[in-house]
Amino acid sequence: MLIKNKGAIEKMHMAGQHLAQILHNVADKVVAGTTTLDLDALIEQEIVSRGLKPACKGYAGYRHATCISVNDVIVHGIPSKENILKCGDFVKIDVTASYKSYCADMTRYFFVGQTSEVVQRLAATAQRALDAAIDVAVPGNKLSDISACVQEIVERDGFSVVKVFSGHGIGKNLHEEPDIPNYGKPGKGIVLREGMAFAIEPMITERSCDVVVMADGWTAKTADGGLAAHVEDTIIVRSGKAQILTRL
Repeated sequence: MLIKNKGAIEKMHMAGQHLAQILHNVADKVVAGTTTLDLDALIEQEIVSRGLKPACKGYAGYRHATCISVNDVIVHGIPSKENILKCGDFVKIDVTASYKSYCADMTRYFFVGQTSEVVQRLAATAQRALDAAIDVAVPGNKLSDISACVQEIVERDGFSVVKVFSGHGIGKNLHEEPDIPNYGKPGKGIVLREGMAFAIEPMITERSCDVVVMADGWTAKTADGGLAAHVEDTIIVRSGKAQILTRL
């Protein structure tokens, strides 16, 4: 895995700041009656208008700028005019864009109206796990310290980590080495070095971690119908504290 130079990091930071602003701006559009296809179109328009390229579109044949996953969908939900949001829905929007060929990747969650207590707890756990994992992404630690940190927090709160998907390296390509699972023993894998770029993304479930992929080949749901949470940031390993590219 290549250490990113200053120029690459600046481009990734630009992409990340635009994405963070776009998802901040879209929050008041995630309301009952809106379709996930409406949200996707709005986000893609914003990406393009800012001089970025939607990096998901065309990736392995995928046709949209975002993945929008609702309730029991863990990841890779395909935007659809048939998927009309309703009060109580738990929505996760995953979006990647590139600026001058360098990518940033992020996911944020949204509540449609009043949501259940378990949705609130699940979302809060995912966010805590992400924040804590970012805190251990410093030079000298091992890659699996990130993974172990996520698993410890999630399971301590009584939830499960998804094991068939993982975070990843990122740069000119959306997915680069290494994979970053959300589980494992600490102290294993590569030694973290300043300038490494990662997309860290806890994907967690209310109950079982078993996953079913739908016939469309993309949409990944919990096998037991339980709720799922997903949140993600692109970071650069820095001495002292990681640089988060996808937060304003």
